[in-house]
Amino acid sequence: MLARRIIPCLDIKAGRVVKGTSFVSLRDAGDPLELAQRYNEQSADELVFLDITASNENRGTTIELATRLARELFIPFTIGGGISTLDDIHALVTAGADKVSVNSSAISNPNLITEGAKRFGSQCIVVAIDARKRDLSRQDQHADDISKWEVFSHGGSRPTGLDAVAWAREMASRGAGEILLTSMDADGHQDGFELELTAAISGTLNIPVIASGGGGDFEHFRDALTIGKADAVLAASVFHYGKYTVSQVKEYLSEHSIPVRKV
Repeated sequence: MLARRIIPCLDIKAGRVVKGTSFVSLRDAGDPLELAQRYNEQSADELVFLDITASNENRGTTIELATRLARELFIPFTIGGGISTLDDIHALVTAGADKVSVNSSAISNPNLITEGAKRFGSQCIVVAIDARKRDLSRQDQHADDISKWEVFSHGGSRPTGLDAVAWAREMASRGAGEILLTSMDADGHQDGFELELTAAISGTLNIPVIASGGGGDFEHFRDALTIGKADAVLAASVFHYGKYTVSQVKEYLSEHSIPVRKV
């Protein structure tokens, strides 16, 4: 079995790391480079940096951040937010990013994923999916013909009507190398990952799925990798505010026979 990855996520707003609950009520969590260096020392497998307001503000992800990270870090990192063209991807990869994460622009222009995978390789293209459980109790909806989870864009602010499972399949067919799957309902609550959603998508794809949203206890990470069948787990609050270190999570998983890379 391949080693499972533990990935801290750093949401960036105005140059600072922030963290909220269900994508709102943001609070400061520190300097991105200082936190990145801390996670580097804790044996994080990768890091993900998301400029969470870039799409809503109709601007690109800062190249300066990617350049700083590439100069200081020695582990792979993904950067996303506001990426809308092949030139954006090229600029970030040239600046030193190992992968790019695309969300809103994949929805408005799915061909960006197809062409991005062809030009830069599938291993470079991560499609982020922010999903929320639908309210199937409404009278104008019918549970028989509407799936449980809907995709949202623009930092979780805009419903798209897209079925999360079907959308993940389409992105994989277009060449995405990974899916970064965030449950908006679980995000920031630290009550556990959305295992049903994670398993529904992991079980239908032949590319890695990164589970995100809800990590709060050691058992949550284990369950995401076993019950949820995720290939990696991404978390923010538990790491940023010092509840656990990445190393502690890896040690727990190793003790429970889940293969992880060296601590």
